[in-house]
Amino acid sequence: MWRLLLCVIFCFAVKAHSTIYNNGEFVSKIIETETHLHSYERWFGAAAEPSGETHVADRINKDITAFQTDAGNDDWGNWLQILGSGDTPAVAGKAAFDIHRVYIKAVERNTSLYLIQIGFGTSGAAALSANTYTELVFTPQSVTAEEVPLEMQVDEVDAGTKVWIRICVPDQDTGTMDFYIGLHEYDN
Repeated sequence: MWRLLLCVIFCFAVKAHSTIYNNGEFVSKIIETETHLHSYERWFGAAAEPSGETHVADRINKDITAFQTDAGNDDWGNWLQILGSGDTPAVAGKAAFDIHRVYIKAVERNTSLYLIQIGFGTSGAAALSANTYTELVFTPQSVTAEEVPLEMQVDEVDAGTKVWIRICVPDQDTGTMDFYIGLHEYDN
């Protein structure tokens, strides 16, 4: 808490000499960053008993299964839903979330370039149309797990927002990827 107080005091001092942000926006961005860096993270895998587009992900446990998505034939694969409208909030009372990291458990094509799109909205296609998606690029060094999760940059979205993923492995006719996702939740 004292770090947050110091950040706010610092922000007011900087704001007095800054014309970059108006109406306290600078302070709110610092508070948002502080909350993001000092919040709990929850991890998800594929639901053991999915229910339509409402429940597709379970919190991690000893029996959790990774999600698996597949690339198309030298093209994007189909969109796979990875969070349903009932999967968040993971912690009761939280109003928003952001996906922060993805942990790659296994891939079919090591040393091949993997292109990843993660979209937020009623469908993957809707996310593309609304520009509510993020992209990652990586080349796995083996077919087994990467050593550290891949960091992601996404906007905060309302709890209950559906999340989708698709991948492309250029010059390959297929390319599976098994993974888990980690997210932060916010009070708003």
